[in-house]
Amino acid sequence: MLFTELKCRDVINIRDCRRIGKVSDLEIDECNGCILKIMVSECGKFLNFLNTSQDYVICFKDIKQIGPDIILVDIKC
Repeated sequence: MLFTELKCRDVINIRDCRRIGKVSDLEIDECNGCILKIMVSECGKFLNFLNTSQDYVICFKDIKQIGPDIILVDIKC
């Protein structure tokens, strides 16, 4: 899977079925190449300098499923 494919997917929290946003970045372990965290930009973010929305950092252990269209996570908001 390519990062460009991953960043197009919506991230959904299974606790409240709310759309959090889209993947904006990854943190990768340099030693073994595994994904440690994903960074998610909140829905509706338009320009960085007008940013009043929240970004989320989600540990890989909190990702429950990566599907063809969405990523399901289990986090407390």
